Amino acid sequence: MRSFLLAGAAACALGAPALAQTEAANQAITTTRDVIVVIGLSGDPSDVPGSAEVLTAADLDVQDYSDINRALRAVPGVNIQEEDGYGLRPNIGLRGTGLDRSSNITLMEDGILISPAPYSAPAAYYFPHSGRMAGIEIIKGAAGVRYGPRTQGGSVNLLSTPVPEESLAGQIDFWVGDEDQRRLHAWVGAMQEVNASTSIGGLLETYQNSASGFKNIDGPSGQDSGFEIEDYVARLRLETRTGDVGHSFELRAQYSDELSNETYLGLTEADFAADPFRRYAASARDQMDAEHSLWSLSHTASFGNDLTLGSVLYRTDFARDWFKLDRVDPDGAGPMAAVSISSILDDPAGNTAAYAILQGMPGLVSADDALNIKHNNRVYYAQGFQTELSGASDWNGMAHNWHVGLRFHYDQMDRFQWVDRFRMDNGSLVETTRGVPGTDSNRIDSATAFAFFIQDEITTGRWTIVPGVRFERIELKRENWGGGDTARLNQPSITENTVDAVIPGIGVRFDLDTNWSFFGGVHRGFAPPSPGSASREPEDAVNTELGARYGNGWWSAEAVGFYNAYDNLLGSCTNSTGGGCTIGAQFDGGEVDVMGLELAAEADFGEALNLGVSLPARLAFTHTSTEFQTAFNSAYEPWATVNIGDELPYIPENQIYGAIGLDAGQFGGQLALTWVDDVRTVAGQGAIPANQLVESHFVADASAWWSFREGLRARVSVRNLTDEVYAVARRPAGLRPGAPQAVIFGLSAEF
Repeated sequence: MRSFLLAGAAACALGAPALAQTEAANQAITTTRDVIVVIGLSGDPSDVPGSAEVLTAADLDVQDYSDINRALRAVPGVNIQEEDGYGLRPNIGLRGTGLDRSSNITLMEDGILISPAPYSAPAAYYFPHSGRMAGIEIIKGAAGVRYGPRTQGGSVNLLSTPVPEESLAGQIDFWVGDEDQRRLHAWVGAMQEVNASTSIGGLLETYQNSASGFKNIDGPSGQDSGFEIEDYVARLRLETRTGDVGHSFELRAQYSDELSNETYLGLTEADFAADPFRRYAASARDQMDAEHSLWSLSHTASFGNDLTLGSVLYRTDFARDWFKLDRVDPDGAGPMAAVSISSILDDPAGNTAAYAILQGMPGLVSADDALNIKHNNRVYYAQGFQTELSGASDWNGMAHNWHVGLRFHYDQMDRFQWVDRFRMDNGSLVETTRGVPGTDSNRIDSATAFAFFIQDEITTGRWTIVPGVRFERIELKRENWGGGDTARLNQPSITENTVDAVIPGIGVRFDLDTNWSFFGGVHRGFAPPSPGSASREPEDAVNTELGARYGNGWWSAEAVGFYNAYDNLLGSCTNSTGGGCTIGAQFDGGEVDVMGLELAAEADFGEALNLGVSLPARLAFTHTSTEFQTAFNSAYEPWATVNIGDELPYIPENQIYGAIGLDAGQFGGQLALTWVDDVRTVAGQGAIPANQLVESHFVADASAWWSFREGLRARVSVRNLTDEVYAVARRPAGLRPGAPQAVIFGLSAEF
């Protein structure tokens, strides 16, 4: 990576003053003072009257994953479809929601909506790099009404490294290993007193990650299948106090750049069986080039009468051009004769000429313009202001902790795409026709949103009741100039839609004693339609849950049953779902029932047996059952022909995560095991057809560390310990492999 060594040298220089691990340094990454979060790094998820989970810095540090998919396996109720093996563009769902590009959940960083265009184009082609995060909170129950706009499955809020409260604190992590993996995460920060009532400080942080990839591209190009990521964060913080009133202001800037040689082109069944890590020559030029930035100014005021006001003004920008193979035209006859790559890999025998061009074997020279490689060029931005007032009071013998919030938001996606055409020539791609920008897709999707919520946590005796309601008004717009007006000189075709949604919810918790608590909740699940939706109907559901928690010293457990009754399930056509429909089109799936069971348990067997060391263990189990309640035919490829009782695609019936670790003070480690059930790739029921099956898989990860000096720690991590070979998906086009075994070594320093 072009700036890896420079950033590493700078980080070492910043860390030179001290390498002594202190309690303050540990505390620096486990505290937060902002109020626009449900739990936060220092909160207790068991206090939430509903399903909630926090992965703290300590949890994430055990395996030190840079892949968000692997980190979230520890949380029940999370559904994941892997794609590239590194978690660059994860597909995450909660409680049976759609997984595609994590577009069916509310995704945030520090309470700020972080998808490229959260209302108008929520597909997360940008995802915050989990390797620089200090924690993750996952909300699945009625507490999610406080967030929005998507309240179906819940919310994932990534918690970034806060400005430490100490005079100086920091951390440096280096990793190197197989697949030429190189990773650096370094931060340094401080708060200094100016006088008795004022403190000022800040934080500088960088995250660098690169690898050459684990797939081998056919042909003489020599192109690797890896990626390079650079991520930088700067924060400036001011805290003041006058009497009982305190104010904090924080200005944050973040910038990241990604260049990844990723493709949508997978493998046929036979080729996957022969070599799952092969990539066809036709994908040699596929590459994602993306830049992301975030600016935010936040303010928190704490008043002496138990009132706290938190506000943030934010702006995110994301630009990307994913240059990737889209279709094959064996005769070079023109776009109408071209075949999609998913159709070719689904039926290679029926598309022999196109399939041969994909492979690009020596001696094969195709017609000019046989390969259509599209510039999936889009520019996004989102901006807004949100504020939340919270307070505590006693009234009529009951304690109230209430929150009232507002959000004003605008976002848009400018889609300006075109196709370049190539000839396959002895395994090499030769450009034959350069496309005209904007001739493939030329439109702007946008959304203007206003949201309001109020939520009150009422405690009386052993009961805690949390009613809440959210209101969303969303104005959606699509302006389409089409491929014939690339200069946008004429009036576009305009589609507009306004959606008003009232989203109520209530959660209840009963504390039987100091060990047992029971909780339940019901809320409206809602997701807005897309700007180009023909029906203009939102996704709607009634979501309920019922659960119990137990905690007694060295162990704790939780069981939750959930039932989400969709009145109208939505599906959105994207290239990442396989295409086969108008990209951006929305489809109604009618009534669907999703129900399931989540079990979680944690224990420290070292404490239970008085061994003098810690033996932490964790278990997470999810069972999910899905059923369409109506029959229909759909042009949406993952649904196709649907009958009553058909199951949703890509939702495993069962998944299990288990981990056992050791922490002996100076050394320790963990073995983490994941098993995921069979999944079907197209809606159906009964036995899964072989060409629609992704088989179950079992994957083990291991880590170990040794503190050979105070503040210095050596680490080793083994991804896929048993080198299991397995498939993770059949979309976007063809079978895709899970990541193979890789060993990486690290060195960490804290001060």
